[in-house]
Amino acid sequence: MSEPWLVVGLGNPGSEYAKNRHNAGFMIVDLIAERTGARFGRQRKAAADVAEARLGVGESAPRLVLAKPMTYMNLSGGPSAWLSQFYKVPVERIIAAHDELDIPFGELRLKRGGGEGGHNGLRSMAKSLGSKEFYRVRFGIGRPPGRQDPADYVLRDFTATERKELDFLIDRAADAIEMIIKSGLEPAQNAYHAG
Repeated sequence: MSEPWLVVGLGNPGSEYAKNRHNAGFMIVDLIAERTGARFGRQRKAAADVAEARLGVGESAPRLVLAKPMTYMNLSGGPSAWLSQFYKVPVERIIAAHDELDIPFGELRLKRGGGEGGHNGLRSMAKSLGSKEFYRVRFGIGRPPGRQDPADYVLRDFTATERKELDFLIDRAADAIEMIIKSGLEPAQNAYHAG
């Protein structure tokens, strides 16, 4: 049995946050669960909603553990570290899917390691995992308009204009995660980074 991959969608629990920009990570892992027929269940010890899946058919298909921490964004690391230990997933097989202010809306950036860019969910993960060397699928949400506070902006829903493209963009981010797992980071970067 090959080691599983842990895909952590970053977001905030609760219906009031469901459509927020900050919940792009939850939207992405929800779609992967839907594609693979996986169902989320509450893992109380991890404080996360967790689904187990396979990326394809048969014994050789990569195993996935999909997770949505239910601790709020700032404390995402605790559930991530617990699941990493429970499922014996090394940090180099962990992927965080998250919103990214520093990337224009609609663009994806894929990388492994690096800083957190002020993202509290990533900071919490790096601290709890004791490493920054996990993959990041950075879903661009763009900078807030005018003088709007970034903290307020990320907790707002996507605009009507953005929502027209959102399903396609979430789909693309899920595709990028699948490609990292099946083909590696560099081919995925070549395929999904905007020219």
